[in-house]
Amino acid sequence: MSVAIHSFIKTPQVMKHIIVVHYAEIAIKGNNRKYFEKQLVTNIKRALPSGVYSQIRRLRGRIVIFLNSDFDAANFVKPLQSVFGVSHFSLGCIVEKQLSLINDEAWRQISQIKFDSFCVRTKRAYKQFSITSVEMNRQVGSHLFDKCAKRVDLSTPDVTVYIEIVELGALIYTQKISGAKGMPVGVSERAVSLLSSGIDSPVASYLMLKRGIDLIYVHFHSQPYTNIASQENTERIVKVLAQSQYYSKIYFVPFVDIQKEIMAHASAELRVLLYRRYMIRLAEQIGIKERCRVLVTGESVGQVASQTLSNIQAVSQIARLPILRPLCGADKEEIVQQARKIGTYEISTEPYEDCCSLFVPDNPATKVHPDRLNSAERNLDMEALLTAAFEQTVFKEIRYSRDRGESIFLSEEVGK
Repeated sequence: MSVAIHSFIKTPQVMKHIIVVHYAEIAIKGNNRKYFEKQLVTNIKRALPSGVYSQIRRLRGRIVIFLNSDFDAANFVKPLQSVFGVSHFSLGCIVEKQLSLINDEAWRQISQIKFDSFCVRTKRAYKQFSITSVEMNRQVGSHLFDKCAKRVDLSTPDVTVYIEIVELGALIYTQKISGAKGMPVGVSERAVSLLSSGIDSPVASYLMLKRGIDLIYVHFHSQPYTNIASQENTERIVKVLAQSQYYSKIYFVPFVDIQKEIMAHASAELRVLLYRRYMIRLAEQIGIKERCRVLVTGESVGQVASQTLSNIQAVSQIARLPILRPLCGADKEEIVQQARKIGTYEISTEPYEDCCSLFVPDNPATKVHPDRLNSAERNLDMEALLTAAFEQTVFKEIRYSRDRGESIFLSEEVGK
C-alpha cells in the first residue's frame, strides 16, 4: 500500500518528530489494558527498523514514538501497518503546551500542504491544561485563517489539524494512516493452525493473528508421491504472516504412509474424512507439546464435500482440543479478496500438489455419521505409522527481520 507522507523540513529546535499511534479495542480491556498496551509496544519494537526511533512512551489512549532526527518516513509506514492492535497512526510533532508554540507548529505543518479548506480538532487528555478543546480549536483556527485566508470547513475539510494535549506536551499532526486493527499478537495464548498452501488456511491464520493469537503452523505433505512445491509455498506463506507475527514455527509432517493405510483398508468415500481425523490427531500432539489451547482450520461450511455440517461433526468428534474455523461463514469470493489483501493469494495459486489431492475418490460421502468413521478406524493399524510421522517431521523457524524488512529462515531440525 502506498501512503503519501507530508514532508517535514527545517524543523525548529523547540519540537520533536513523533509518531502518534492510536488503538481501539485495547481501550475497552479494563484492568488488562496495561498488559495489552505493553504487548503492543513490544510488537512495534519488533516491527520498526533499529535506528528509526529513540524511545517509545505509553500514554493513556495512545502510544508516542520519538523519532531520530535522520528518520525516513518510508522506513516506518509499512511495518506499522502490519502491527495488529494499531487502529491508525500519524507522523507529527510534539511541542510544549504553549499556545504560541502550538500555533507556530500547526502553521508550519499546514503550510506544506495544498488545500482550500481546513479545520482544527483538539483532544485535551491532560485536563489540567487551562484551554479547553473548543477554545483551542477556535484560537488555533483563527491563527491559521489569518495566515492563509482559506475556508474553514467543519464537515469535509481538505486538511485537518489534529491537536492532542497530553502531559508530555501538545501532539500535532495532519494525517491519519490506517493500521491493521485487531489485538496485539501474543495476548491471546497459542493455537495450532493446520496450514496448507491453498487459499483458505492462510486467511484463517491471518484472522487468528488479528485476534492476538500466537500461531504454531502444521503442514502435511505426501512426498515422494507429490512434489515439494506445497512445502515451499507454505514456507513462503508463513514468511508473509511472520510480518505480523515476528517469530513463527512450522512443522512439516509426512502423511503419505497414513494415507496409504487408509486407502488400503477403508471405503473410498470415507478417505478424505479419515485423512482429516488423523491430521487433527497429529496436530493436537504438536499443539500439546507447544502448550496450545485450540486448533485452527480454514474450513468453510459447504465449500467442499468434506465440509458439510454432518462431516464436520463426524471429523471433529475425536478432537480433544477445540477447533476454531474463522472462515466458516465466508464464501470463496470473500476469502479470495482477503488473501489478495494480505499478500498470500499469488503464492496460493501457484501450481502445487498437496496431500489432500492424493488418493481422493471421485464421489466422497457428504453426510457421514461418526459411527461409520469409528468403525472404519478399527480396521486401520496406525500406531507405528503415527510414531514414524513424528520422527520424520521437519521443524523450521522463521523470524521477521525489522532491519531487512523481510522474514528470514532461522533453522531446521528433524524429528521434532
